[in-house]
Amino acid sequence: QVQLVESGGGLVQAGGSLRLSCVASGRAFSNAATGWFRQAPGKEREFVAVVTWSDGTTIYADSVKGRFTISRDNAKNTVYLQMNSLKPEDTALYYCASSWRATIKREQYAYWGQGTQVTVSS
Repeated sequence: QVQLVESGGGLVQAGGSLRLSCVASGRAFSNAATGWFRQAPGKEREFVAVVTWSDGTTIYADSVKGRFTISRDNAKNTVYLQMNSLKPEDTALYYCASSWRATIKREQYAYWGQGTQVTVSS
């Protein structure tokens, strides 16, 4: 079992920044990689970014490349998502999730947090 707790969401104006945090605990072998997904009202949950705990390998969705940065702090068991140049279309509930590998496929993530809301005003 892996437990994930997100924080850091909020309301920000377009062009602004936010940093999300995800603290992970539980069975390490089930959590080789931690990723971020987001879901806007009426839309499918979509992949945002993922990082591996071992060597920091990252994958990003095209829609956030160059604006978002995912990182991890192994000592704190925490994954961060630094979001810059935010746009109204980034508004969504952001979830962190754990997987046994770095992947963009939602079905390969076994454990999920409760989500943190990000709202970007125009």
